[in-house]
Amino acid sequence: MKNYDPYKRIILFFLTMINIVLMTALFAFFWYRYLAGTMYVYTFYRRGHYVVILLYAAFLIFFSKMYGAMKIGQLRRIEVILSQYLSIFITNLIMYVIVSLLAFRFVNVLPILVMMIGDFIITTAWTFLAGKIYQRIFKSWKILLIYGDRPATDLVYKVEERRDKYAIHDAINVNEGLDAINQKLERYEAVIIGDISAQERNEVLKFCYGKGVRAYVIPKISDIILMGSDRIHIFDTPFLLTKGYSLSFDQRLGKRILDLMLAVPMLLVVSPVMLLTAVAIKCYDGGSIFYRQVRCTTDQKEFSIIKFRSMIENAESDGVAKLAAENDSRITPIGKFIRATRIDELPQLINIIKGDMSFIGPRPERPEIIKEYMEKMPEFAFRMRVKAGLSGFAQIYGKYNTVPYDKLKLDLFYIENYSLWLDVKLILMTVKTVLKKDSTEGIDQNQNTAWKETSATDMEQIVKEITGQQEIKEEKTP
Repeated sequence: MKNYDPYKRIILFFLTMINIVLMTALFAFFWYRYLAGTMYVYTFYRRGHYVVILLYAAFLIFFSKMYGAMKIGQLRRIEVILSQYLSIFITNLIMYVIVSLLAFRFVNVLPILVMMIGDFIITTAWTFLAGKIYQRIFKSWKILLIYGDRPATDLVYKVEERRDKYAIHDAINVNEGLDAINQKLERYEAVIIGDISAQERNEVLKFCYGKGVRAYVIPKISDIILMGSDRIHIFDTPFLLTKGYSLSFDQRLGKRILDLMLAVPMLLVVSPVMLLTAVAIKCYDGGSIFYRQVRCTTDQKEFSIIKFRSMIENAESDGVAKLAAENDSRITPIGKFIRATRIDELPQLINIIKGDMSFIGPRPERPEIIKEYMEKMPEFAFRMRVKAGLSGFAQIYGKYNTVPYDKLKLDLFYIENYSLWLDVKLILMTVKTVLKKDSTEGIDQNQNTAWKETSATDMEQIVKEITGQQEIKEEKTP
């Protein structure tokens, strides 16, 4: 079978451009037919038309790239469609505002709505067709999983959800030795290198590189710290420089200005929603409207976080700190709605204005939970080198029940790669996260925190299941 992987970027580029061109052509039709004649200055010259149409295409490309709407084959089909819809909605909303400004009045919104429905139909059909083309050209990789003392149970389940792209055919423990691993590697197209020791990982990685085998490597915390380092040379010797501070003074100042520029007007805009929420909570059981809790921000400094109460009064009357579980009986009917829509988080805008939090940063944890995490993972303190956030890298790319070790890695990636533009991007990405149901999944009923315990026995059983499933599948394949 021919390997089309070297041509993947150019193939995906042309596929995505087809979608952009079709939707831009639809906008051009509606512009010439219904919108251009509404301008304050009726005569709109040819170049003016071209500028407006190209502006629409530019916004569409920008938001499609921002929300991952172009990631055919990388994201699940439903995520791509959701990203497309969100990109289309925001683009058309912006263009409606621009057209209204050019017309010096609010123009008839009906053509925009009809056009948006047409966009949804086009992009849905395109997503399914492009997905079929992608699956036909790029087959799933035949993968070997290498794991160590820390079992990769959760990783296997995550990969199995994307069997169309990644297919784990077998797994081997690194303790079986490099010779056994290298011998097995000869039969696979790709490898996932789990959380194994740095020395063993380096040997496996060099072997894969030499043989041209694709390697998916789970980074260690030290790897993520090095990602944000400066590349320098002292004569002919390359160095990676990691600095003792997280954010410089100008970065912290820019971050604070951005927070205030967004939080103050946003608080005014959402105040009607907050008022209705407060009334609903009060009318339901007569209890308190707000829920205050001690959390930690920069350098483990404690502050009182403010949320709308989504659970029954005295939900932790036993004094044990416990995260919300899946189908938690403590959550009220109104609480389920405001948690699903993230309305319960809106009062934290007050925390942002006060300076306790930022829009983007690691989510603040409770002191007792931090203490428990740090007993098993002292590096958890690294995520408190910046101000806590309303949203963050771990919330956008992870879930509520993502294990603490993975959350730490995601938060460190944000800290080590910080820029003001990254904050802006993550703020825009938060809109998509709010719409994703799996981002609010709770932890298991038997857990107090998001920490999960697994055993080597569990991993061995999963390996047997994987091997057995693949053998059955290969027997059925003619």
